Amino acid sequence: MDDQTNSTALLPTDRTIEPRRFPAKGEPIIHTVNWVGLATLYMKEVRRFFKVQTQTIWAPAITTLLFLVIFTLAMGRGDRMVLGVNFATFVAPGLIVMGMMQNAFANSSFSFLAGKVQGTIIDYLMPPLSEAELMAAMVGAAVTRALLVGLALTAAMLLWPGVDLSMAHPWAVVWFGLIGSVFLALLGLLSSIWAEKFDHNAAVTNFVIAPLSLLSGTFYVIDNLAPAFQAVSRVNPFFYVISGFRFGFLGESDIGDTNLAVLHSALGMTLVDLALAVLVYLVLRSGWKLKG
Repeated sequence: MDDQTNSTALLPTDRTIEPRRFPAKGEPIIHTVNWVGLATLYMKEVRRFFKVQTQTIWAPAITTLLFLVIFTLAMGRGDRMVLGVNFATFVAPGLIVMGMMQNAFANSSFSFLAGKVQGTIIDYLMPPLSEAELMAAMVGAAVTRALLVGLALTAAMLLWPGVDLSMAHPWAVVWFGLIGSVFLALLGLLSSIWAEKFDHNAAVTNFVIAPLSLLSGTFYVIDNLAPAFQAVSRVNPFFYVISGFRFGFLGESDIGDTNLAVLHSALGMTLVDLALAVLVYLVLRSGWKLKG
């Protein structure tokens, strides 16, 4: 009798099993930041440019170093003084941050464009990443490349006779280096969304990025320019990044007469980065030229 009771108790009860509910189309499954997906895309982008580091890191560093060599020799080595230092020391910080910004743009302006040209753009759009996470991974990889180029350039310029890269204000070096790299990374991402072929991207590089960077006070102080051209230079955001970055090394800048003017420039460029980030986010969210 007891055995019969025990065997009956072990029988499964008669319960209704509810069917498994799948989320509706478009309903998010991950309700927090997808850190795994963000880190994966970031590492993918970093490994992409690191596999060809000779082209993406060392070649730009050598090319920018040639500017230092040529202009230093043309200006008579250490005979010319600018902002209280020799010309090589004056121009070196500007070349470092210019190389960083140009390579940040080159990195972020390639991925989406290559995906559209090769038909692999779905690899960026299909993973469960929000527009903010997608943007953060792409910009983060571009900034990483910029930092590596900056370190390579710094190491090379330290070997050049007469260059002194001791830092007077380290905060300015870090701040302007980062906001400058983020600024160009966001511009590059926006350019890759807009461009439909590599010629479009090359046009932005050659007719916008290169002139703005070369005519931003990298090789001169804007006080030597006519008032009209000084006003034009002060509209150029590259001028504030390069002059602020140089201020971090030399303790002198042509932004203004006081350190407060440099701080205002840093805050202003930070606001420009934030506004540009919002614009890129809205463009990504709209799917313009990506999901058409």
